[in-house]
Amino acid sequence: MTRNRNWPDVAGGIPLPPLPPGAVWHATGSNVFPHAARAEGRWWVLRLNGFPDHPLHTFFVDGRRVADIEDLPADWHRPGTPPRPVLSAAERAEVLRLMAGLGPYGSEAGTPCTGYYCTCEALADD
Repeated sequence: MTRNRNWPDVAGGIPLPPLPPGAVWHATGSNVFPHAARAEGRWWVLRLNGFPDHPLHTFFVDGRRVADIEDLPADWHRPGTPPRPVLSAAERAEVLRLMAGLGPYGSEAGTPCTGYYCTCEALADD
């Protein structure tokens, strides 16, 4: 299931964008933002959320939330399968600067989760 609060969800007929040709998911070495891809000059980043209390991932493009994702689209070439290359130190720093302050679920809307029932408080920026 894919949920997107800004656009209708996949069930509503508008799918998430396909991963552009040549874009490759990279391991970031971050526990909170484990995968990033440089796509057409923009950073696509997946945040790992406190699942099952929140959707498994939130998808961002250049630090802006696009969608909450529980099942990644098949054409995104699942990050980590097979193992992906690691970002360079400079690229990792760029991604983490872009994502600063967006670790806990909901922080992109100014309402970071502080629930005692999930792991959001542990999801600080790396």
